[in-house]
Amino acid sequence: MTKILAIQGSDLKRVNLKTDTTILLAAEAQKRGYKIFYFEPENLSFLNGKVVALCKHIKILNSKKKFYSLLKTINFNLEKSKVILIRNDPPFDNRYLYTTFLLSHISKKVKIINNPSAVRNVSEKLFSINFMRYMPPTLISENLNEIRNFFKRYKAVVAKPINGFSGNNVILFKTFNANKIKKLIKNHNHLFFQKFLPGVSKGDKRVFIIKGKVVGAISRVPKKGSILSNMSKGAKANLTKLTSKEVNASKAIGKLLVKNNIYFAGIDFVQEKLIGDINITSPTGLTAYKDLSGINLAKSFWNNI
Repeated sequence: MTKILAIQGSDLKRVNLKTDTTILLAAEAQKRGYKIFYFEPENLSFLNGKVVALCKHIKILNSKKKFYSLLKTINFNLEKSKVILIRNDPPFDNRYLYTTFLLSHISKKVKIINNPSAVRNVSEKLFSINFMRYMPPTLISENLNEIRNFFKRYKAVVAKPINGFSGNNVILFKTFNANKIKKLIKNHNHLFFQKFLPGVSKGDKRVFIIKGKVVGAISRVPKKGSILSNMSKGAKANLTKLTSKEVNASKAIGKLLVKNNIYFAGIDFVQEKLIGDINITSPTGLTAYKDLSGINLAKSFWNNI
């Protein structure tokens, strides 16, 4: 029987192989006999009870210049997939939301990772409020008085949008700036505020969780003058070890993620504190970990399906 892996991903033309995790997962699946069908969210449809997608049947190549070849384009009934990966990049906007509803229609017939209902219900930043015991002082609000009082208490504060991604619109405030914060609220509504942790200059720790288990971690050091540890923002990845506090927190988070039907996630620590991002829409970092350690966690990913 033909095994088909369908991947809902972002534009293949924008893939950066140095940091991309999706192609690493696809390459390992291909080694295990899967055919790879790749589609973008706008090519997903519901037609008379069937969830279909205009897919590119691709073959992953072992080449840095051209990492795939297009075999054919096919309008495919996704119910015939063995596994579907939801791997398109955030933001979690209306289009992202709609795809989770469509894919939920077949989630009892096809293994979908991460589960579309779970992706819809587990907000990458808001879910972290279940773990305040591991986090720095945190405020989620658009009430200016609450925000002002938070600044009075903690002085230097990092603000980020609830639906933000890749470090976009993350701002370090060293003093309260009402006009700038009002503008952020106007654009993003509720904002996520945290006491600034200066240790971020030495890097955060990205922890990889597969099926509730901690399987590896890297440190990501921001480029000089930046507080952003995202590799898409120029941060450099290094191998790292977790402290006992970070291990205990990661295990607790992993346990609740499994209960909420999340198979693959990435969580971030600074100064042993969870900084609020529980990445479940399209967790990255496995390629950097493989390059640094020689360990391919894509194998763990597929071994545990």
